Amino acid sequence: MSLRRFFGYSDDELMRPNAKTCSRLMRHTAAIYTVGGALGFWVLCRMQYGPRITIPRSLRWAACGV
Repeated sequence: MSLRRFFGYSDDELMRPNAKTCSRLMRHTAAIYTVGGALGFWVLCRMQYGPRITIPRSLRWAACGV
């Protein structure tokens, strides 16, 4: 929602007229999966590379899609 305002679009330009906005449950579910995926990625990197993996390095790798 806030990105629409940031880019100067109204709801009609980005969404169908009959589309529903995300419910709070959907937003919470997306947040849980995002955090869980990040933790899972960090754990797998830690298991593979051991103490050489640091949080900034794993964040860089996650950002570029490694």
